[in-house]
Amino acid sequence: MVRLWLLLSVFAGFSGVALGAFAAHGLKSRLSADYMAVFQTGVQYQLIHALALLGVAILALVAPGRLVNLAGGFFAVGILLFSGSLYLLTLSGMSKLGIVTPFGGLALLAGWACLGLLAWRMA
Repeated sequence: MVRLWLLLSVFAGFSGVALGAFAAHGLKSRLSADYMAVFQTGVQYQLIHALALLGVAILALVAPGRLVNLAGGFFAVGILLFSGSLYLLTLSGMSKLGIVTPFGGLALLAGWACLGLLAWRMA
């Protein structure tokens, strides 16, 4: 599982940087200031959780187990749902996509809860 979490971290980090640059240079004149802020929020959360996935990969080396894998899965799904829905919302203008965003946020929170539980049990 270490390899999976590391590859997902790399993909999320790489694509997050690319999407941030795309927004700054390619979308600046096409999106309203509000939509640009929404897009950048998606980028910010994606990059933060790319680092969280890197942490999961490292933890999977030293403390492998169910909670580590659950955290990685929740982070991956959370990035997809949270950031992905924000990207699609801003690029398509379909405001109904906003209904998906909170589910992504809940998945990200669940990932952090799994890491917190793991830390509690390690102490």
